[in-house]
Amino acid sequence: MRPAHLDLLLSPINKLKGVGPKIENIINKLGINLNIHFLWHFPYKIIEKKYYENIHDAPLNQFVTLKIEVIKHYPSKFRRQPYRVSCLANETAIDIVYFNARHPVIRSILPTKSFKMISGKLEFFKNKFQITHPSNIENVTDIQLLREKEPVYSLTAGLNMKTFIKLSNQVLDSIPNLKEWIEERLLLKYNFISWKEAIEKLHNPEIEDTYSEKNIFRRRLAFDELLAHQLAICIIRTIDNKKISVVFKNNNKLKNDLIKNLEFKLTNSQINVVDEIQKDLVSNKQMIRLLQGDVGSGKTIVALISMLTVIESGYQVTLMAPTSILAYQHYENISKLILNLPIEIDILTGKDKGKKRIEKLDKIKDGKTQIIIGTHALIQEGVKFKKLGLSVIDEQHRFGVYQRMAFNYKGFRPSILVMSATPIPRTLTLAAYGDMDESRLIEKPIGRKPIKTSSLTLKKEKNLIERIKKKINNSNDKFFWVCPLIEESQELDLKAATDRYIALNKIFKNKVMLIHGQLSEKDKELTMEKFKDEDYRILVATTVIEVGIDIKSATTIIIEHAERFGLAQLHQLRGRVGRNDEESYCILLHKENINDTAKKRLDIMTNTNDGFLIAEEDLKIRGPGEVLGKRQSGLPSFNIADLSYDGDLLEEAKLYAENIINYDPQLNQNKNLKDLLYIHERDTAIKTLNAG
Repeated sequence: MRPAHLDLLLSPINKLKGVGPKIENIINKLGINLNIHFLWHFPYKIIEKKYYENIHDAPLNQFVTLKIEVIKHYPSKFRRQPYRVSCLANETAIDIVYFNARHPVIRSILPTKSFKMISGKLEFFKNKFQITHPSNIENVTDIQLLREKEPVYSLTAGLNMKTFIKLSNQVLDSIPNLKEWIEERLLLKYNFISWKEAIEKLHNPEIEDTYSEKNIFRRRLAFDELLAHQLAICIIRTIDNKKISVVFKNNNKLKNDLIKNLEFKLTNSQINVVDEIQKDLVSNKQMIRLLQGDVGSGKTIVALISMLTVIESGYQVTLMAPTSILAYQHYENISKLILNLPIEIDILTGKDKGKKRIEKLDKIKDGKTQIIIGTHALIQEGVKFKKLGLSVIDEQHRFGVYQRMAFNYKGFRPSILVMSATPIPRTLTLAAYGDMDESRLIEKPIGRKPIKTSSLTLKKEKNLIERIKKKINNSNDKFFWVCPLIEESQELDLKAATDRYIALNKIFKNKVMLIHGQLSEKDKELTMEKFKDEDYRILVATTVIEVGIDIKSATTIIIEHAERFGLAQLHQLRGRVGRNDEESYCILLHKENINDTAKKRLDIMTNTNDGFLIAEEDLKIRGPGEVLGKRQSGLPSFNIADLSYDGDLLEEAKLYAENIINYDPQLNQNKNLKDLLYIHERDTAIKTLNAG
């Protein structure tokens, strides 16, 4: 049961005085559904409205407060004309101006011959003072209601500042005095004031710096939010660890046979990660592990070795990919690798229909198929496994936590290995994947050379094409040419992929192909097969080739309008080449004049091939929401914390949460931390505690 002292904060906003259905719908658009959400909706700036006795002392184009006498109303005669109210400020004429205003409302708030205190931006127009749409109008007796410094909140259509502040104040005035949940040591280390004081300071700002990311009040609340998140992860993980999973035997025969027949040697990094995974698999706890590896670092072979341990113990394994192209690629590569091993492998995608699908499903249900590669079709209704022991999920950030956990219902708590070729900064890993152990592949396979990256302005495009001509005439190399849009856009001034395809096809007759997101999955697969197997030399593409495409003969990628791509995406695209032991190249084509952020991105790309370093830089430049995508369900939603600035607090919150759960797993001695979990809507953890 939720504690009674939190009821008002955690109630829907329609419980507030003055909130009917109409205003509720408008405020909901700001993401404010519960009263407590008003507390997280901070003002973004402050305005000063100093009171001036003499209007001639007041500065123009600034917010001021004046005492006025209302003289006469001049309603607008035409639609676009303003409504003017003629007034005096100490015998000096001033107009109060409204556009698209209702006459009765203005007459009621500014009655003739009344004296009012008025706040707004003072202007001088056509030899006369004026204030347009004043922010405050009060009776002279209510001057104390007019603050010289006032917060400004972001609003939405149909909502004015006065109404919003009035509702927000109802919540602010009823904040309970909650017992401190941060230990004294950390309060002193970060100079944190209390939770309640921090909220009040942010909503009643004294200085503009209140809104900077370094602000101590915001940081206090960010720590609370990160602590709630880490506590929830620790609780759920502790409960999960108590649950018994499949224990696999470590016979190593299949694994040793595979490694013996490989045409390459495993890197030290691969050997270490295989050992980490093996230890998990032979324990009695469910493995939930994140395997991060830069583009081309050899994640698939690590996953396959892990699969063999599970198969040798009599269980089935799955590998789920985000697209059918990537699923088929995995199927082909793994089929070749296990050719001489006694293992049945199959692929299941949305394309499988009718009798063919039924046959595949029957083999999976009977346990005859041991490795099942597929798309999200693997977790759909009707797919039943005999004994599912391990689920490998490729490109985890494309799926999200719910699809990941769906496999728990497909078998007896199978172990889960999720792989990402998009290196994720440590702070985001802790936030999005804190319920997992983490392994990293930090070496490239032996013999792979770094990709040489250079940047060119679009003016040098002709020179580039001449270089491509020479290379096509003297080698069997293939090229990717990536364009950011499918159709022409005059606003963005970008060449469309279709136009680029036509232009290149005139120069390189019958050697160019086109692929983009509007093609069907079948057409995409057909295009990729033809490009790979036939004598086509250039593939013009949109970012559909960003993930997982493995064409060994492609040695050069040209990224057009590279200034419009994010760092992580540029790095992913670059990873489409350099997949053999030959020299490979990435050419970043960009406009002549680009902004500082774009310059910084291109400089980083030309100076390093390290995906983890690039990911950290990308986080600094773009922020967490852009790096993983705000809509990705793997990334939690934070109201206050910003992982670009609060990485240190996340690390601290993680350690603090782990210490608490280690000595007080039920939070019996730290009951005030349950308040924190409720406040930040992590009460699923409390339900887990109660159930666990």
